[in-house]
Order: sequence, then structure tokens, then C-alpha cells
Amino acid sequence: MPAAAPTIATLYSDHHGWLQGWLRGKLGNASQAADLAHDTYVRLLQSRRADFGAQPRAFLTHVAKGLLIDHWCRQEVERAYLDTIALLPEAQSPSPETRLLVLETLYRVEAMLRAMPAQTREIFLMAQLDELSYQQIADRRRTSLATVKRHMRAAFLACMAAA
Repeated sequence: MPAAAPTIATLYSDHHGWLQGWLRGKLGNASQAADLAHDTYVRLLQSRRADFGAQPRAFLTHVAKGLLIDHWCRQEVERAYLDTIALLPEAQSPSPETRLLVLETLYRVEAMLRAMPAQTREIFLMAQLDELSYQQIADRRRTSLATVKRHMRAAFLACMAAA
């Protein structure tokens, strides 16, 4: 008779210390590691998944790596924003509340862009940042206008979903 699948409680009690140590090695910060270990188990609870596979540490590592990538992306976005506002004269510097609102918006935009297929993201950014027309994008990418329109539609739907 096969062994019963571990519950989240069993997974936590058996592997939490290991996961937190693994994350501490990746982050170099015990409190951030504790936060991400906690977030890993929260993600598991939210997934309502009952089977964690035959190798629970590999499964936990997979979930935690996704959270690490999110964490590093957020840090990169925050660093770029803070570097940009550091160049502003003090009188134009946003308030702490405004900074937080802008950062939260930037995190959502970054996550939305990262979730897009590469071709959709590139076409969307060409239209938005380079201000190219759909026909110009089609010409530069050597693709059809219909393809550009299809990718732009997908990008706009992603924007609406992120709002």
C-alpha cells in the first residue's frame, strides 16, 4: 500500500527549516528568507494542491524559486525608481505615500509585462515606448499587420486584467 501523501502541515514541519536555510543562502538575509519561506507555504495553501510529489524538497524549491524571481524583480524595479527620483530636486521629490503607490503600480506593470509572451511584450513596447504605428512595427518585424494587431489586443487585455 503506497504511503499517504504529506499534508501541508507535515511538509511544513519536515522541511520549513531546510527551506528557510536554502533561501537564506540565496538571499544572504535571514528575515527575507523567513518571509519568502512563509510565502512559499502560503502559496501552497492558496493552490489547494493535495499532492506535492515524491520529492517534496524539489517541489518546495520550485515554488520558492518563483517567489525569489518575483522578489528580485521587485528589488530591481524599486532600485530603478529610487535611482530616478534621487535625481529630482528635493522640492519635486514625491512623498513617501506617493512613492509607495508608484512602486506598487510599477510592480504590477513589471509582473504583467513579464507574464506576456516575448513577442507580445516586444510589440507592445514598440508601440508604447517607441511610439511606432502598427504598420511600422509590422514592417520592422517583417510580419503581417494582422499579427501585430493580434499581439496588441492580447497586450491590452493583459493591461486591463492587471488594472
